[in-house]
Amino acid sequence: MEIIETDILVAGGGLAGLAATARFAADGLGAVCVDPLPADAEGPDLRTTAFLMPAVETLERAGAWQAMAADATPLWTMRLVDAGGEGRHVREDCPFEAREMGDWPFGYNVTNRAARRALAERVAALPGARLIDRATVARVVRRSTEAVAVLADGRQVRARLVVAADGRDSALREAAGIAARRWHYGQKTLVFCVTHPAPHEGVSSEIHRTGGPLTLVPMPDLDGRPCSSVVWMVPGPRADELAAMDDARLGVEITAETMGLFGPLTVASPRAVWPIIGQIAARLDAERLALIAEAAHVIPPIGAQGLNMSLADIETLAGLVAEAHRAGRDIGAADLLSRYHRARWLEMAARVAGVDLLNRFAQAEAQPLRDLRRLGLRAIHGIAPVRHLAMRLGMGTR
Repeated sequence: MEIIETDILVAGGGLAGLAATARFAADGLGAVCVDPLPADAEGPDLRTTAFLMPAVETLERAGAWQAMAADATPLWTMRLVDAGGEGRHVREDCPFEAREMGDWPFGYNVTNRAARRALAERVAALPGARLIDRATVARVVRRSTEAVAVLADGRQVRARLVVAADGRDSALREAAGIAARRWHYGQKTLVFCVTHPAPHEGVSSEIHRTGGPLTLVPMPDLDGRPCSSVVWMVPGPRADELAAMDDARLGVEITAETMGLFGPLTVASPRAVWPIIGQIAARLDAERLALIAEAAHVIPPIGAQGLNMSLADIETLAGLVAEAHRAGRDIGAADLLSRYHRARWLEMAARVAGVDLLNRFAQAEAQPLRDLRRLGLRAIHGIAPVRHLAMRLGMGTR
């Protein structure tokens, strides 16, 4: 039986798990990532991630950003459009410009495939990092001085800290007895790519209509035509109806739903559907265990918050762990993990609540609520100090 010794075990090799592994290892710690998927699996994931600048900085510290940058599209404008409810007309069109804040974009949009490839290559290149693929953590025995993870194939990983990045149905969270509150919206997200006649010019557009927001995020040109990723949140039955359409019919529907703002849209990829939930863990720590990413929080895909929150989890935990490591202290001590919980939970809960409110307002059908949504957007955008504060908060900066 193989026994693997390391400083940190990361359970889950999605984008967050790989990013955490690279981030810890870049600070000189041993980090082992265990993931059920093959190391070279890219799968059918059609999604993209808008990495806001604080997340980009974390990826730079991990040494993974340079490889991602070649496939990244800068986001210079975040455009929020209120399209009312019934009828297809723009009531408010509010662009938030990154250049008001400085000479850098809000962030960069990267396909999940390109991001995963860059992170996996970085983990493979770091001396202290290791990815154990096609493996799952069967159980973890947490002790006062270490944690011992038993893998499904019988191998053991001994670590001073275990990081749960094993998703919204986290087995490690459940085994540690940490409660998580989950709620449903009756929505699904339809994800695909479109091309359009006009250049996107680095503008990410989020259109709010009854049923949920529809976002077009800029991507590199496809076959010489401007291209955007579509994230379309609609009631579940409507999502299933859209997913069953042929490309021509879906193109007609998305063009109408975007009110022709981008010209006629052409579907340029297969489509995929995901159910939308909200979830938050009661705590982010237990003995020798820290929760990050969807093991800790799940939100609808609004405002590019999801994976950016996960990278904020990673950066906070990595900073505390590196400080303890340099001082020769226990990196899995209860007081360190309690500090991590306190540093992240309130901000995390506030963002979960904020995105939940935005989604419920986006779903609203009552005219007074639709009017309140429009007036709120106008007020935030129309007052420069408020607009700048909203931009900083959205990016996760002060």
